[in-house]
Amino acid sequence: MTTVQQLLDAKGHEVYSVRPDDTVLDALKMMEDRDVGALVVKDGDRFVGMFTERQYARNVFLKGRSSPKTLVREVLETDVICVGPEQTADACMALMTEKRVRYIPVLRDERLVGIISIGDLLKSIIADQEFTIEQLEHFIRG
Repeated sequence: MTTVQQLLDAKGHEVYSVRPDDTVLDALKMMEDRDVGALVVKDGDRFVGMFTERQYARNVFLKGRSSPKTLVREVLETDVICVGPEQTADACMALMTEKRVRYIPVLRDERLVGIISIGDLLKSIIADQEFTIEQLEHFIRG
């Protein structure tokens, strides 16, 4: 069973972040520059929440707020589901499906060590299934 630690080791531990006092426009520019749909919000080294495309759509755009004037702290998600590196990919997929989220920060001893997306999990699960199929085909052929 693949763990979150194995996923992070394969994809990398890099996490893009913004500060609570950054503007939404700054966050959106970083998301576009990095080609990501979510950013971690950190106050110094402390993880305080997430800013995602969903937060932007619901809490800025649809409410007629101004991206250059709205601060990330005003619209970030603070009730964030997190996992530890020992969690399995299957358990994370179930959690993401149940909670309807696409990104999960990974914490070890309350310290941010990475982030995984639903795309990371799908890639891993598909690779595991392809490996199983290859093994079964090899076994059947004898």
